[in-house]
Amino acid sequence: MLGHALMKQGRLPEAEQQISLALELDPQSPFLLEDMGSIFAMQGRYAEAIPWLEEAIKVEPRLPLAHRKLGQALVAVGRGKEADEEFQEYLELGEGREPVANAMKQLRAGLIDAAIESLQAVLQEHPQNVDAMRHLAGAYFSKKVRLDDAEALLRQATRTAPDFLAAWMLLGQVLMERNKFLDAIKIFKEATRLAPARADVWGALGSAHARASNAEESVQAFAKAVSIDPDLANAQMGYAHVLKTVGDQAAALQAYRAAIRSRPDFGEVYWSMANLKVFKFEDHEVAAMEKQLERNDLGKSAEIHFRFALGKACEDLGDFDRAWHYYHTGNQAQRGTVQYDPTEFEVRQSSIVKVFTREFLTQREGHGCADPDPIFIVGLPRSGSTLVEQILASHSQVEGTAELPILGKIAHSIGRYRRDNLQYPEAARDLRNKDWRAYGQQYLDESRRHRRTDRPFFTDKLPNNFPHVGLLHLILPNAKVINARRHPLDSCLGSYKQLFGQGQHFTYDMFELAEYYRQYHAVMSHWHAVLPGKVLDVHYEETVMDFEAQVKRILAFCGLPFEEQCLRYYETERAVKTASSEQVRQPIYRGALGKWRRYEEHLGAWLEDLDDIIRELPETVRNAGL
Repeated sequence: MLGHALMKQGRLPEAEQQISLALELDPQSPFLLEDMGSIFAMQGRYAEAIPWLEEAIKVEPRLPLAHRKLGQALVAVGRGKEADEEFQEYLELGEGREPVANAMKQLRAGLIDAAIESLQAVLQEHPQNVDAMRHLAGAYFSKKVRLDDAEALLRQATRTAPDFLAAWMLLGQVLMERNKFLDAIKIFKEATRLAPARADVWGALGSAHARASNAEESVQAFAKAVSIDPDLANAQMGYAHVLKTVGDQAAALQAYRAAIRSRPDFGEVYWSMANLKVFKFEDHEVAAMEKQLERNDLGKSAEIHFRFALGKACEDLGDFDRAWHYYHTGNQAQRGTVQYDPTEFEVRQSSIVKVFTREFLTQREGHGCADPDPIFIVGLPRSGSTLVEQILASHSQVEGTAELPILGKIAHSIGRYRRDNLQYPEAARDLRNKDWRAYGQQYLDESRRHRRTDRPFFTDKLPNNFPHVGLLHLILPNAKVINARRHPLDSCLGSYKQLFGQGQHFTYDMFELAEYYRQYHAVMSHWHAVLPGKVLDVHYEETVMDFEAQVKRILAFCGLPFEEQCLRYYETERAVKTASSEQVRQPIYRGALGKWRRYEEHLGAWLEDLDDIIRELPETVRNAGL
């Protein structure tokens, strides 16, 4: 019992000593033999664990957990075939094994709701069945429902069976889905301790560090993964992503190409290479992509990625009609895979404008959190926001963070638990004066998890924050807001050529994209009207053509003294995750001005839909690229 208590506390050498003493008293106890094997396995000493577990099973073959632990240890040392036999024994011996096996069949058949009912029934009869816990959590995870219950189930499973690697791995994935990245890192670290020879486990840790903006730690974890298994394509791709983030493009390309060697149909990797923007494919790589598209068995996701990558390849070759063909067909295919309701978005923006009137804002201002720390950069994707961020992050008083989802989360939470189901923005009318300050403090508290320095100011570069400027003004009245603008056709085209990793579902249909731009323009015009001076518009074209003047203008708006380093933003070493990561590591250039003109014959609908907005633009912006 003392040995078990020490194991629970992680005091494994002491636990080993106690179990050794117990074994001297009862050397043939299968439970003590299993305990000794568990202690070695929990320390990553799998080769030493195996003979203890084998001896336990020899003494008592009907020990289900011993079979599972032996299977995991065998996997860790690369004896996969023997491990499969032990896992099969475990399934045949475990409590509730038959209904769990049936539920697994239901899951494989896509009958998730039926599987959930089956697994819930198993746990009512056998509440300690860790396999039922794990598979029920997996069913919730697959449907993206009851993730808090999934987390609780997996935490119970890992407490009951501390060496249950599959449960630890799924728990980490659930935490990642819930944006609890720091917690996920702890879980995956435990998984690497349990299975230090598993490349996929190190890759999962690398992904968690990347999501938490721990770029260097992510590089180290992925490097470990690919050193264990260089042919693990997903790990090579993740490694390449984070190498790109830290600015090592040459190493990133090596990792991307290693992934392709392992999986020639890995379309996502080809697109990731194209997404470097300053990269050009070699002829044999273009031919390889075209050959993949000729296959009849190519998956939808791979096809979409290949089409976007070929669009970039053809554009670099100057074949803009063929580039448009690939971009356009890629968007059409991608639109069918995502959910976006343009009417719902329009209704939401209209509601925000109706609630956050000048009168509403005037009556409630002055109660928010006074800290001036955040500088918000809003707008549409591919409109120059990363350049603005990099300029500011080059200042000695500003830390560049990332695209933080905090403000939108706060907005979504307002009214969430009201009995009358009134939601944001209407629910904001009933907030008390102290609530505005509390929400401002919540934003600052949550943003600290993304901070790495003690600089007084930091950027939040989530473009989609533009509808929340009114809310932002009330909860953080001294925060600055910069609206990154670009010629509407270049902005829309940039988005249409971009296959986003997540979100931005409005970009995959030409009509929906133009309508979204109109909504964005209308909402920003509203903020300029009701909060004059709150938002600084920064046109990408003006920044490129009169760089120093625009840098000084941006810094002055933020209350920052001019620093020469901001003109040399491309020298600033920092992790950049967005699609412009490589472009902002170059000096200012004019090559991206007026790119829409190359595709003009395909953009007639946008020219017509956005004509009034285009005519309002400054002449320098309208004529850029001529």
